[in-house]
Amino acid sequence: MRVTKRTNIAMRVLMFCAANDGRLVTKAEIAECCNASENHLAQVINQLAQLGFLRTQRGRNGGLSLGRPADQIRIGDVFRILEAPVPVAECFADVDNTCPLTESCRLRLALTDAVEAFYKSLDPITLDALVCQNHGLIEILNPQGSCEYRMLARAV
Repeated sequence: MRVTKRTNIAMRVLMFCAANDGRLVTKAEIAECCNASENHLAQVINQLAQLGFLRTQRGRNGGLSLGRPADQIRIGDVFRILEAPVPVAECFADVDNTCPLTESCRLRLALTDAVEAFYKSLDPITLDALVCQNHGLIEILNPQGSCEYRMLARAV
């Protein structure tokens, strides 16, 4: 299975927001730091906001932040929602399926099981687990390390 560019960018956006918790971030900041075009980001940000993963604020002092705490964002949910419209093989496509084996193919069943196992393996992982105390990632996404400070505050 290959992750789509949309999901890859979505994960970068979510990780950037988690690493910069406590402030609004801009699309331009994310684009520069995460090597993504602002056009792709705009589409992904809009979708993530509609799904409740992000909160956006318009205007001169606007930006975006996580729509819920990072420890409540499950990576399996993000992948499942963003990847679901993309068929894993031709036989899963509604319109473009020309495979004559679809009705009796056991490979299709095996692929269905494999995709579900992939998502289930991501279900226990939260955004918080990917970002917090990940010093290398924090250094890239937020040199001030606000996520680490949040973890210290929880421990006290």
